[in-house]
Formats: sequence, C-alpha cells, structure tokens
Amino acid sequence: MEFSLDDTYFMKRALAEAETAFEKGEVPVGAVITVDNRIIARAHNLTEQLGDVTAHAEMQAITAAANFLGGKYLINCTLYVTLEPCQMCAGGLYWSQISRVVFGAYDPDRGFSAVGGRLHPRTEWVGGILENEASSLLKRFFIEKRNLN
Repeated sequence: MEFSLDDTYFMKRALAEAETAFEKGEVPVGAVITVDNRIIARAHNLTEQLGDVTAHAEMQAITAAANFLGGKYLINCTLYVTLEPCQMCAGGLYWSQISRVVFGAYDPDRGFSAVGGRLHPRTEWVGGILENEASSLLKRFFIEKRNLN
C-alpha cells in the first residue's frame, strides 16, 4: 500500500505527541487517529505516569477515538503512530476494526509483524512513514536515559 502527503502531515502530528512523551520521560511514541482527514484523538505513551503497562499511545488513542465517536468501532478511521504497534496494541486495533494503520519506525523485536500479531483482516497498513524522524527520537531517548543512569 502506498502513502500520501496526508500520511506525512498526520505522522508529523503523531511525532509531536511523541515529543510530548519524551519531555515527560516516557518512551517517545505518539499517535493520532483521524476520520475524514480530521484528527479525532491524540495520545502518547503514559505507562510511567500512570504506572500502567497497557497505557501505550495506541491504546490511549483508541479509547479517546471511541469516546469521540460514541462507539467501540473505528471503521473509516486511520491510526498514525510513530512506532509499529506491539502485539497488545495490534489486538486492540483488531477489536476496534480500524480501517487503516500507518506507522513510522518498524520494531523488529516487538512489532506486531515481527511477532506474528495480526490486525483485522480488513485493516490496511503501511510502515516507514517518516521512519528516520521516529527512529531518531527513540534513539535519542534511550541514549539520554542510559547516560543518566
């Protein structure tokens, strides 16, 4: 599947969320969900702040989008997330029946495609959108974290 200029625009919005996570000391992953080219949910990792291993950016965004739409299904929605979703997040996305997932950096160790996770059969996905920017932010975070310890 190919990507569009809109994908780049919305991935930049997800990167802004990732920067917010970085500033809070969270692993810098950000997400936005759109419908009809309009952002309906913004989120970033909150696992440290909430003390909750499930508080990934994608899970926060799914909840916010479902609340906005007034229902649990995210049909006709697109998730933009800076890092390939993990198996847990892929499961949440599966059950939400989201129409499309666009991510930045691939996660060769924990990403859903690496560990055999699945999205809904009707969900289209594409990776590598602004991959260098997303990867650089993650690398910078972990370098700084190591230097502090």
